[in-house]
Amino acid sequence: MLLSTGLIKPPLTGRNSKPRADGLTMVIDKGLPLEATDSWLKLNADFIDYIKLAFGTMMLYPQEILTAKIRLSQKYQIPIYPGGTFLEIALWEQKFDTCLENLKQLGFEWLEISDGTLTISPSERQNLIAKAIQAGFQVITEVGKKDTANQPHIAAIARLVLDDLAAGAKKVIIEARESGTGIGIYDQEGGIITEKVEVLREALPIDKIIWEAPLKKQQVELIKLFGPNVNLGNLAPTEVMALEALRRGLRNDTWKPLLKS
Repeated sequence: MLLSTGLIKPPLTGRNSKPRADGLTMVIDKGLPLEATDSWLKLNADFIDYIKLAFGTMMLYPQEILTAKIRLSQKYQIPIYPGGTFLEIALWEQKFDTCLENLKQLGFEWLEISDGTLTISPSERQNLIAKAIQAGFQVITEVGKKDTANQPHIAAIARLVLDDLAAGAKKVIIEARESGTGIGIYDQEGGIITEKVEVLREALPIDKIIWEAPLKKQQVELIKLFGPNVNLGNLAPTEVMALEALRRGLRNDTWKPLLKS
């Protein structure tokens, strides 16, 4: 239970508690040791909704440590899944079906399907989602390209999101990489391109979107735009509690605007 009785109330109200369908926080794990993961989850589990094992790092874990990390996440009822790059490489190597079988055996229950590096046709993408669901996985997808020079038009991103949701994806991530610059809805300095966000706001069910937002200024602006229960992703493990403070108005950035009302 969080410390609250008899003390201050969070200035920004309405924050959802777990289990929640929105207000999700997805963390990118780039190799956190098992012991550190354990202590980190003891402190932050209430604020974490997904853990992504970044890129293809899953292949670099000793199997016993990977299995223990999966079980530890499940102990705290937090879905954990490999980054989309892992399955893109599997597809490139023509091992997608085999990898689904192996991931199920390892204990994964969620998958991310993306085409951040590969070029995948819409029909093939829908087929991959269907295969993963048929194999018993819950699916998150990611839309957008990792190459700053090869960014799809925002209308194309919106169409792809709707197609993914129609195919059975539970949530769709808007790509921003771990840098948060020059990708998706962000300019080269990591600022939000308002026009792009507005296109997506008008076209999509926002509660189904996870905005990758690794930078604090991005998190602040998205909370201002959509409220404390906006879905945010690509958080560093050390930034989880800091984000939760933003969501609750326990930092200047989201508390100060309330003083004007």
